[in-house]
Amino acid sequence: MHTGDFAKWTTRFEDERERRRAQGDPDWGRSATLHPAVWASIQRFQVGEDGDGANLVGKADQAGDADYAQAVRLFIAEEQNHARLLARLLAAGGMPTLSGHWSDTVFVRLRRLMGLRMELLVLMIAEVVALRYYRALRDGTDDSLTADVAGRILSDEQRHVPFHCERLHASLAELPRAVRRPVMALWRLLLLAACLVVAADHGPALRRLDLGRLRFVADVMTSSRTVVAAVLVPRPDASRQAGA
Repeated sequence: MHTGDFAKWTTRFEDERERRRAQGDPDWGRSATLHPAVWASIQRFQVGEDGDGANLVGKADQAGDADYAQAVRLFIAEEQNHARLLARLLAAGGMPTLSGHWSDTVFVRLRRLMGLRMELLVLMIAEVVALRYYRALRDGTDDSLTADVAGRILSDEQRHVPFHCERLHASLAELPRAVRRPVMALWRLLLLAACLVVAADHGPALRRLDLGRLRFVADVMTSSRTVVAAVLVPRPDASRQAGA
């Protein structure tokens, strides 16, 4: 199945990998000081970033586009780097990583229910939530190491969302036109449910980051409109805006 011109995404991921190597890691010699609620929140997000991505890679290989499959592998490598950065940040604050969390277990099981389309739709929920979370973590703390780590991860996530939007557009194009908008409307409902869970679970941390629960949910849902537009009716700038 033709999934689009993903050679450009492979190039972007590879260019970013080289840029990270040249930039080097944050200065881990700095200590990190955060409120316990924020540390607990970071621990849960670190679990969500971790994983080998084998299930997604297998489905990408089955899609029949070698460029897309390679881009997926590079995407997963970036997610694993996020887990590493967050683990190092936790260590800088004297905090351990978690072995697992129920929210990550639920997302993983949902992603594996069906084929690539379902996996990406569920994955996109986590990615869109992550955009707002890491922006809050970058901007809502006076801790320089935390802001550095969060800013690096946010920069990656702003590329990940357009990448998945482009693949989902190709996937939904295989469905009858009449069902495409209902699919994305259902996706927004699932996103809303996930936002409410995250807002409840991470509420104390969000308050410490100067972001209330309702504002967090409202911001994520507002950003989702651009994502839906990029998936359904892509424009030259739609993918870039979807990751803003």
